[in-house]
Amino acid sequence: MASRRPREWIIYLLRRTSPFLIPVLILLFFLPSMTLAQVQTRLRVIQASNVGSTIDPSLKDVHGQLGSLFSFTSYRLLKDESLSLSPNRPVELPVHKGRSLELTLMGQRRDSAEIRVKIKGEGTEILNTQVRLSPGRTVLIGGPKHGEGVAILALSARF
Repeated sequence: MASRRPREWIIYLLRRTSPFLIPVLILLFFLPSMTLAQVQTRLRVIQASNVGSTIDPSLKDVHGQLGSLFSFTSYRLLKDESLSLSPNRPVELPVHKGRSLELTLMGQRRDSAEIRVKIKGEGTEILNTQVRLSPGRTVLIGGPKHGEGVAILALSARF
């Protein structure tokens, strides 16, 4: 009978702690994947101007948005990058003539990702904003002067 007491004690402990233990184990299982989550981001840099009336064929998916938000006659793709963003780890890309673009994943939820967008040039910040991206949607950001027009950033994400 003495050999059954430790066994009974273990069963008693398991019955008392299992309602708390199971959620903790589930949380520990998913926690590493949540902290290491990455967001696959597509960045396109577009030059918009009123010189000519050419629309780059690779921009057909955002042509309607461009026309409704901006009043330019010509849109040309300058850069198309696919990036993997990790939380609070800035990714910096050279853009044009001493300018760079920095993207930082600030936070992520199931249905959105918050990304800080900075454009730096000649030692100063030209643009510093934060956008919320939903999967499959593209956000357009009007940027600084570029050549005879302006630069427009098109950001989209998959997660």
